[in-house]
Amino acid sequence: MMSRNLQISVGAHSDRGRKAANQDFYGALIPEEPLLGLKGIAVVLADGISSSNVSHIASESAVKSFLTDYYCTSDSWSVKNSAQRVLEATNSWLHSQTRRSQYAHSDKDKGYVCTLSAIVLKSATAHIFHIGDSRIYRVAGQTLEQLTRDHRIAVSSQQSYLSRALGINPSVEIDYSAIAIEKGDIFVLATDGVYEHAGNRFTAKAIHDHAQDLDEAARIIVGEALRQGSQDNLTIQIVRVDDVPGSNDAAEMLGRPSELPPAPLLEPRMLFDGYRIVRELHGSSRSHIYLAVDTDSEALVAIKTPSIDLRDDPAYLKRFMMEEWVARRIDSPHVLKPCSQTRKRNYLYVATEFIDGQTLAQWMIDHPNPDLETMRGIVEQIAKGLRAFHRKEMLHQDLRPANIMIDKTGTAKIIDFGATKIAGVAEAAPDTDGGILGTLQYTAPEYFRGERGSPRSDLFSLGVITYQMLTGKLPYGAQIAKARTKSQLGKLKYEPARSDTREIPPWIDGALRKALHPDPYQRYESLSEFVFDLRHPNAKYLNASATPLIERNPTLFWKCATLILACTVVGLLAMWHLRP
Repeated sequence: MMSRNLQISVGAHSDRGRKAANQDFYGALIPEEPLLGLKGIAVVLADGISSSNVSHIASESAVKSFLTDYYCTSDSWSVKNSAQRVLEATNSWLHSQTRRSQYAHSDKDKGYVCTLSAIVLKSATAHIFHIGDSRIYRVAGQTLEQLTRDHRIAVSSQQSYLSRALGINPSVEIDYSAIAIEKGDIFVLATDGVYEHAGNRFTAKAIHDHAQDLDEAARIIVGEALRQGSQDNLTIQIVRVDDVPGSNDAAEMLGRPSELPPAPLLEPRMLFDGYRIVRELHGSSRSHIYLAVDTDSEALVAIKTPSIDLRDDPAYLKRFMMEEWVARRIDSPHVLKPCSQTRKRNYLYVATEFIDGQTLAQWMIDHPNPDLETMRGIVEQIAKGLRAFHRKEMLHQDLRPANIMIDKTGTAKIIDFGATKIAGVAEAAPDTDGGILGTLQYTAPEYFRGERGSPRSDLFSLGVITYQMLTGKLPYGAQIAKARTKSQLGKLKYEPARSDTREIPPWIDGALRKALHPDPYQRYESLSEFVFDLRHPNAKYLNASATPLIERNPTLFWKCATLILACTVVGLLAMWHLRP
């Protein structure tokens, strides 16, 4: 079974054995690009429980739902998140079926229940999901290495019962692990009717002896288990990795043609790919943005083209291509919306809605002292946009005033997604840039230490913007970029937003201090908590004493202290001269 990148061979066999019916179910799905690169290859095995008369329905439903629903999840999600959500939904459905059936008041294992083991091969990683006592092995030389743990509790030497299965309880705990794969790796998924009777060495030898016909190897292994006295259904799947993809570039990842040339510099009145250029809106070393009119709809749009200076940089072009990919997967009134692509594209560029307004950076210049309610309104809108990213397992990573637009209606919109990290894409094509893509003054300190970002990193950036809107300054100045160790972070000193020039309520300053903590684990867990505390006084900060002047304004403190000391000295000298 071939694909452009990841290549595998699959063999399988299932037999009802000595039972009247086969309650096992299995399947594999190898999608075409771009799903192959973004979601990977799924191989699933479910084992019905013999005490249930409807367990075969459960196992069939579990396998089919995984192989269909997994590929319907957002392609920006990680494998772990996608698979676990599908399995949790399947578990809830099976459990509800039992509760609505004649088995509602029977023992838990008589309803719609089954075990499930699945492996998703994506890029150079095998993601393993496991519930119950089916097993996943990896062939290791002349034997097998067990990769899963049986969820079975022994009552005696002759009796045991499943401690975990799909459909037994309203919620389910799913074992997950991820291992690196190499060309030639062989994985085996088997039910207990097989592995309890066909020895590991026999199984490994059968696979090696019939490497060119894995279906035959599977039949031989099942036949051996039957000869050794297996009384259960028997199912085995064998998966061999024939080739592992290297680093995919963005064009391969998205299934888009990489031969599109970058758009040239555009001029007013110029016709370009069905757009009439009006004027340049913005130009920098990173990109060029133009106001244009769609000649079909007469709608105003913004055209973003790659930088002339960076068009030979593959990493830059990859990020540029990803911007539109990101925008098309986020639906929020507070995130820039791309235009529908109705015509053939001849150049590399991005067409988006035109926002009639100004950047937040310019807005802050025009409004140096916004009232608290205006500040809260803008921050809440930005937070809604960020939550749309985080729900798709994306991190913006470059949130700053220049990347936020305020339109004529006062609506805030996040723009520029060139630094966005997507969990699902990162799994398939790991980012090798290795640098900090965000703007230093707004970047969370964990990035400077080489650590991975999280939603709390975007929260830090939002906290910096909030602080700057209220004070016109940055909470740590330029010192944040110099902190590379825990000791250096410990020396960072937050400058309270409250000052002698503007009185900020202590509970708002407390919320800012928490959002801007150098340690991400000391920040708010979610954006909603921060936004809530900006509007509702938190008891932790409500009764906080006024911040000492030495913390609010050290320069003014020492000036006052010097003046008081000078007055004291003058007074003492005067008293000394006036002595009789």
